[in-house]
Amino acid sequence: MIEQTARDSYGRLVAFLAVRWRDLAAAEDALADAFLAALESWPATGVPDKPEAWLLTAAQRRLIDVTRHARVHAGAEQTLIAMAKNAQQWTEPEASFPDERLKMLFICAHPEIDPAVRTPLMLQSVLGLDAARIASAFIVKPATMGQRLTRAKARLRSDDIKFDLPGKDEWPMRLESVLEAVYAAYGSGWDDVDGVDPRRKGLAEEAIYLGRLIVRFMPGEPEALGLMAFMLYCEARRNARRDEAGGYVPISGQDHSRWSITMIEEAEHCLRAAAQENRIGRFQLEAAIQSVHAQRAWTGRTEWEEIALLYEGLVGIAPTIGAVVGRAAAVAEALGAEIGMALLEEVPAEAVKNYQPYWALSAHLFKRMQRFEEARFAYSRSIGLCMDPSIRAFLEKQAGEC
Repeated sequence: MIEQTARDSYGRLVAFLAVRWRDLAAAEDALADAFLAALESWPATGVPDKPEAWLLTAAQRRLIDVTRHARVHAGAEQTLIAMAKNAQQWTEPEASFPDERLKMLFICAHPEIDPAVRTPLMLQSVLGLDAARIASAFIVKPATMGQRLTRAKARLRSDDIKFDLPGKDEWPMRLESVLEAVYAAYGSGWDDVDGVDPRRKGLAEEAIYLGRLIVRFMPGEPEALGLMAFMLYCEARRNARRDEAGGYVPISGQDHSRWSITMIEEAEHCLRAAAQENRIGRFQLEAAIQSVHAQRAWTGRTEWEEIALLYEGLVGIAPTIGAVVGRAAAVAEALGAEIGMALLEEVPAEAVKNYQPYWALSAHLFKRMQRFEEARFAYSRSIGLCMDPSIRAFLEKQAGEC
């Protein structure tokens, strides 16, 4: 129950405390102490009717204790005491404390925060990913990522940063970082094909929920709509990613009758609404690529040439490693494995040495070109970097065919 509450509520609790206390690191520490208290108390006393409210109250008490033994900003203790006195309202059967995560996302995107760490900061503080997982996603060492996050949290304590939503004129300049965090959170949840990693359970759903909040918060913003469309297109295929035995099925081999037409149609609506704004962006192109894949539900075929063209546009706007590898995969399907491999070989080796999709695609293309020794090496590297059991089993089967 404690583990489930942590998965379901960590981001909401941290955001609620941090916004009121104006200290993200202190809020995280207090909540960690609250979870520890729950581990010690709940097995003996039973799970409270409102676990979130219990944890919130315990964290607030911890913050009050800390303020009494440290020099803090004026009025902080009085503020916390007032919060604690009002805590009773959160224990009412129908009551729930405000969801401050969207506010916290925009606070973490403050221009005083290093742009390179804004998205990781949101992923850890608002969405609950650990530093090691974030470091893996950004292809850096965990210790390096941990240091960056610590510095960012210290910067958040600055008097220059207000713990409140910025004015409307500042929303657009902060939106890109916020969307990037939601995109990364969805990708982390999506990568867990088997759904067995407790750290990522429910993360894709949380990302979609936050995506809907952003669309409501900034209606008509094309990139927010584009991201929403992208997530819905992908989510529509979730049930087809595994066969009846639980094995991994790549998109090209999926039974499209198992795709959710309702989600695809909602995604199409979002993408059309985004296109009407005539401001093309990264997430709209990402969604457009998924839209072409989705058309197989009606046409029975995949238009790889169209996907390759969209990837060209995406690489021009956002030349991420993922986009470059995706372009090579699409070009290989449209024009041949040799041409796709030529694009892959242009990528600096240092940039992809630990990027699993690069090695999986390399292995696949080497195999198609009957360069089996190179394919076996790439498969071995890909399998070694793969964390998902079902994908690893799929790659081992492919490697065995070499």
